[in-house]
Amino acid sequence: MPADYYELLGVSRDASEDELKRAYRRKARASHPDANPGDDGAEARFKEISKAYAVLSDPEARARYDRFGHEGLRGGMGGPAFDFDLSDIFESFFGGNPFRSSRTRRPAGPPRGDDHETVVGLDFAEAVFGTDRSIDVRAMVRCDDCDGSGAAPGTEPTVCRACEGVGQVRQVRQSFLGQMVTTAPCLRCRGIGEEVADPCRSCSGEGRRVEQVSLVVRVPPGVEGGATLRLSGRGSVGPRGGSPGDLYVHLRVEESEMFVRQGDSLVAELPVTMLQAALGTTVTFETLDGPTELRVAAGTQPSDTIRLGGLGVPRSNGRGRGDLHVVVRVDIPKKLSRAEAAKLREVAAERGEPVEGGPDPGRDSDESSANVHQGDGELRAPKRRKRRSARGRS
Repeated sequence: MPADYYELLGVSRDASEDELKRAYRRKARASHPDANPGDDGAEARFKEISKAYAVLSDPEARARYDRFGHEGLRGGMGGPAFDFDLSDIFESFFGGNPFRSSRTRRPAGPPRGDDHETVVGLDFAEAVFGTDRSIDVRAMVRCDDCDGSGAAPGTEPTVCRACEGVGQVRQVRQSFLGQMVTTAPCLRCRGIGEEVADPCRSCSGEGRRVEQVSLVVRVPPGVEGGATLRLSGRGSVGPRGGSPGDLYVHLRVEESEMFVRQGDSLVAELPVTMLQAALGTTVTFETLDGPTELRVAAGTQPSDTIRLGGLGVPRSNGRGRGDLHVVVRVDIPKKLSRAEAAKLREVAAERGEPVEGGPDPGRDSDESSANVHQGDGELRAPKRRKRRSARGRS
């Protein structure tokens, strides 16, 4: 079971803020890892004391701890879990971080190169099926004259005299906690651990130079606009043989005039005439895979959908493709010739459907043809009367 925080700091439960600060300073000095060389448990004790002070110095956390104990700090009593940063606590009191010591020194070596970004535009079909796209990027590349070392041909870099090849320098200072050891990058070699006495003239000792680089970006099938491809190691190389950064390719996809993408599916519209929809027809429809014969069944209604399986977008998991959904749009002619209108009126008469300019089997000859009545400002449809059967007429 975790130790009581008040007991850890050696204060009473009604201790003031000043009493908590004084107690923490005293306990921190005594348990600091640098003040206890060879004591493997010193760091754990120091962390626990710092956590105790972090909780008790926060009014809300202290109230939850007083009421629920350690369980209240884990968010188990209706409140959020309490979090803290040992570095912030220690630095606010003493300056510096005791956990950044010579035991955690960064290994020497040249720094990594910069990342780069570029934008590639794709048409709709390229995004669906994927493509290989050639691009040009200005980036830092390895200097061939010095093979990336930064040293003039025939010479080699030497171990840095300031840091002895470590890439960092240590500074020791005295404090009330004893000796404090800090590390910082070596200014002489810029953290690389090596220095160049005779720099390469082609790259001025950098080991790299700017060039226009041509790359081929392989765009996988099914990508969407706004997606980003990461090309590992295709950014700029680091100085003096440092590892290269990455290249991030942002994709922009043009909209299609014919297709709309919905996930792995494609949606398109097929315009047909009212006679084709009524009688049925077969039309040639242009898909992304090429033309295909599309059968429109007799009696097809507006917005009916014809599904073409496997003609959509390739799935990201590589398991086939989505479907193509063709939505039927029935176009009504706005103008008819006299002969065409007469034939359609004959059809309407045979079906017993009243039309303008033709006989109305459902109305008396003296009935008004108005279909909108004005009165209180509302539009009303006329009351429908029962149609007489076309067969029963004399």
